[in-house]
Amino acid sequence: MNSHSFHNETVSVVIGGHTGIGYAVAQALSERPGRVDVVSRKNGLDLAVASSVAAYFERLGPLDHLIITAGSAAPGGNLTEIDVDAAKAAFDIKFWGSITAAREAAKRLRPGGTITLTSGFLSRRATSGTYVKTAMNAALEAVAKVLAKELAPLRVNVISPGLTDTEAYAKMPEEARLAMLVRAAQNLPAMRYGRAEDLARGYLFVIDNPFVTGTVIDIDGGALIG
Repeated sequence: MNSHSFHNETVSVVIGGHTGIGYAVAQALSERPGRVDVVSRKNGLDLAVASSVAAYFERLGPLDHLIITAGSAAPGGNLTEIDVDAAKAAFDIKFWGSITAAREAAKRLRPGGTITLTSGFLSRRATSGTYVKTAMNAALEAVAKVLAKELAPLRVNVISPGLTDTEAYAKMPEEARLAMLVRAAQNLPAMRYGRAEDLARGYLFVIDNPFVTGTVIDIDGGALIG
């Protein structure tokens, strides 16, 4: 399936599509024929509650593409500093929430359908104080490969973003946010930080290319080699 395969009956779902990367993906998809359903906590979908996810997909009916960009504010810190309950709560949203959504969507995906999950470069870059994010993202990448086998010929892929300028940093003062992004960019081989539009192109690539499944696409400015 490629961009030419989108038609007026195509249904794409973007979970986490009201902000950041998800918003950019939803905007890009909205330029194609078909319907784009954008859902998040803002309009009543709680990924941490399985019944909420199941009820949403029951109402939705058949679909063609599921994109999950919703994350969670994972606690940071060293092993002895992190509250395990907070770590479990983060997993309930990003990991188990993604898996639940994939399960419900898989029951209703039409032939040629895709599921695209979102991890992050910390899945494969050992960084002190980030074990919760590392574990969640690595778990998603591993499970996606299993799902690509189980659900074949439906396709399952993962986009792994690096540092991206999104609303995740909106609480920072503007000057401090820009300084942080510029400083980080100087340490990346690409010499720039990511923008939501950069990431959106990756989601469209795995949706459009019928020969891509079970794949993790790194869009991180070279963070894993830096």
